[in-house]
Amino acid sequence: MSERVEISGLQVAKSIYNLVTKDIIPGTNLSESNFWHSFAKIIEKFSPINEALLVERENMQQEIDSWHKKNIKNDFSFSDYKKFLQKINYLVPVGSDFSINTSNVDHEITSQAGPQLVVPVMNARFALNAANARWGSLYDSLYGTDAIPNDGKIKKTKQYNPARGEKVISYGKSFLDNSAPLAIGSHASVVRYYIQDEILKAQLEDNSITGLLHTEKFIGYTGELENPKIILIKNNNLHFEIHVDRDSNIGAFDSAGVKDIYMEAALTTIMDCEDSVAAVDAEDKALIYHNWLGLMKGDLEETLIKNGKSITRKMNPDRVYKGVNGKALVLPGRSLLFVRNVGHLMTNPAILDSKGKEVPEGIMDAVFTSLIAIHDINGNSQFSNSKTGSIYIVKPKMHGPKEVAFTNNLFDAVETALSLTPNTIKVGIMDEERRTSINLKECIRQVKDRIVFINTGFLDRTGDEIHTSMEAGPFSPKDRLKSMPWITAYEDQNVDIGISCGLVGKAQIGKGMWAIPENMADMMEQKINHPMSGANTAWVPSPTAAVLHATHYHQIDVFDRQKILSNRTPANVDDILRIPLLNEHLTSDQIQKELDNNTQGILGYVVRWVEQGVGCSKVPDINNVGLMEDRATLRISSQHITNWLKHGIVLEDQVISTLKRMAKIVDKQNSNDPLYKKMSIDFNESNAFQAACDLIINGADQPSGYTEPLLHAYRQKVKFKNLA
Repeated sequence: MSERVEISGLQVAKSIYNLVTKDIIPGTNLSESNFWHSFAKIIEKFSPINEALLVERENMQQEIDSWHKKNIKNDFSFSDYKKFLQKINYLVPVGSDFSINTSNVDHEITSQAGPQLVVPVMNARFALNAANARWGSLYDSLYGTDAIPNDGKIKKTKQYNPARGEKVISYGKSFLDNSAPLAIGSHASVVRYYIQDEILKAQLEDNSITGLLHTEKFIGYTGELENPKIILIKNNNLHFEIHVDRDSNIGAFDSAGVKDIYMEAALTTIMDCEDSVAAVDAEDKALIYHNWLGLMKGDLEETLIKNGKSITRKMNPDRVYKGVNGKALVLPGRSLLFVRNVGHLMTNPAILDSKGKEVPEGIMDAVFTSLIAIHDINGNSQFSNSKTGSIYIVKPKMHGPKEVAFTNNLFDAVETALSLTPNTIKVGIMDEERRTSINLKECIRQVKDRIVFINTGFLDRTGDEIHTSMEAGPFSPKDRLKSMPWITAYEDQNVDIGISCGLVGKAQIGKGMWAIPENMADMMEQKINHPMSGANTAWVPSPTAAVLHATHYHQIDVFDRQKILSNRTPANVDDILRIPLLNEHLTSDQIQKELDNNTQGILGYVVRWVEQGVGCSKVPDINNVGLMEDRATLRISSQHITNWLKHGIVLEDQVISTLKRMAKIVDKQNSNDPLYKKMSIDFNESNAFQAACDLIINGADQPSGYTEPLLHAYRQKVKFKNLA
């Protein structure tokens, strides 16, 4: 049990109390006593409403379960089903057209399109890497990944491979030709860049002189007019730098002396307090708030040992150039930071209310992350985050307009408590729950004065799809769910409604994560579909992936795409409501293969979560391909097996025997981790193994199919045991 401090009727864990009073409040112009008093009032007012909304969720789910039990056949009347959903207010009436009124939004959101990172703020090193991923090397990203084929003469070797380097340079020159074409010739033929009369000039191999086809794309430089070191280009409102250095290893072999191309990459980053972290108590929450404070004050540091040397990571400064007019030009050196709070479901023992009950964690996050962000607003940081004085909070796992309205009212109260101007706190709606998808327009209406973000996410959205319709019948295999009509309609409708509600030029319309960090070749081929879809941001798993994905936004002007898409026939909500049930016969081998894949992924993630407190990691799949796993991937996999178990596609003995067999494989995959605790030594004593079993066997009883309640309980059990 944490030592607690009693204040304003609350019992606050000492680690949280000390952090807030000693480190967070100083510099905010708020008094300690007034803060705690206001916080207690927010808890008193909003906790019962929060609880009532969760009860409403559960009651609605029970009604849906009962309806499906009475109508359990694949040809049930869709019109009756839709009328039923309307009757219970699961599907609400659509109101009149409107346009959002959000103001004071940073240009990374309003006028730039590019990649977005999501990282666990609990890990300072990851957080710093992401914050600094605003800029990155295209050459390094190409050379070190399979974006350039890794075979034959161009295979990566221990020493630098010149043949591979030539492929990287050729790729870079093609990128320049496409994004900043010359009036005559190719960048591959340039032997010298220089600046004359505020125009970038290029001398070609035949000594002819040319310039950019669109001269306005050249906006700045460093070095001298005759010998620029960095040439700054702006294309589709996104920047990149051409680095020239004939004395460098790469530049010495380049005809123009170009040694690299640096991309403006991760325009925005979501610092995550939710799905990618394992935060179950005051100690964990204090670390999260400490790191967010360091980011908002600009003094977060992390020291690590790399190649035998101590390295201290810090936040990068802004980038300074000479503009074409000779005046200084400054661009942000860091990603614009959002913070993702937790949803409405969980409570946390870090703070107890006046009745001794754990307070809702989402309310804690709203107050504390906003309080911390005041340091940025007040200019207490050497590095500014929001230039417009806004606080950006992404709110996940909201079910329908009523829950979004609750968040809006909560943010109003937080602003009053913290003496912030109304709508200083901006909100992002994650369109990842079925009741939000089918009521998206009305969800946006509830926060029309503060919304800055909507997105789609296949994993959580599918997990909720399965749980909501658990009693309707068995679902198709996971891979086939991705290609069924409901998911296309869901993805399209998100963009359609975002555009129709006026998000263009005011907010982000986002798309989901590329989950295979080692497979950049396929990402480069497939993820261009996200800007093509009209999304002005999309999630990537690493700074390297951000650099590579940034090239897509140079190929496609997303804002032009949004204009085109605004004229298409909008997606139909009826298509989203079509339940993607199994409509084919599966062989026993197909069933077992699906079960193997799901159980292996579940175990690989849960064992690190429960035993080591790792909330997001690259987990080897059954074929040893590393996949990014977080609670969203766990939710879909566990709910899918639960569904098949309920409808007799698999049997409980089969599930348990598969889990035991896969646990041995996962143990072997983690054999090089000295901190790893094997599950197969004693299945009955392994908290991780028992957690995985619970998530499946009792999956239908979990609220909305969420994994947090069970994960938190098992993680707390392990932490308590380790302290004993």
